[in-house]
Amino acid sequence: MVGEIVAVSISERKGERKTNVPSANLLVGLGLEGDGHAGFAHRQVSLLAIESIEKMRQKGLDVHPGNFAENLTTAGLDLPSLPIGTKLAIGEVVLEVSQIGKECHTRCNIYYQAGDCVMPREGIFAIVVSGGKIATGDMIQVEYQV
Repeated sequence: MVGEIVAVSISERKGERKTNVPSANLLVGLGLEGDGHAGFAHRQVSLLAIESIEKMRQKGLDVHPGNFAENLTTAGLDLPSLPIGTKLAIGEVVLEVSQIGKECHTRCNIYYQAGDCVMPREGIFAIVVSGGKIATGDMIQVEYQV
């Protein structure tokens, strides 16, 4: 399975919408350089599919990549179906899926606007096994599925 990186997004602090950047460095054991979630245990990098964002757009929301606080917005991969331990390759970078979905302890602004949010169900998290530079438009490939 091969998909594409639609957006790379970072923010200084946790809990805020992320800003799209053309490229970023992924650091082994940390995550995206300059991102507030870098070094956050097994949730170093967050991924959400543009197809999931489109579901929220169909509910009438004006949402875009990074609005769900995801680091990487992808296209063409069914992210929540990937088992924990799956390896994803983006050029020389290797990510390992470490968590599927998340528990929302507090409702985000998107939830209050739409009565729903896709990130807890369809977002995934990964650790950085092999670092390097990634950019919008890069291919992301399922390298090894558990």
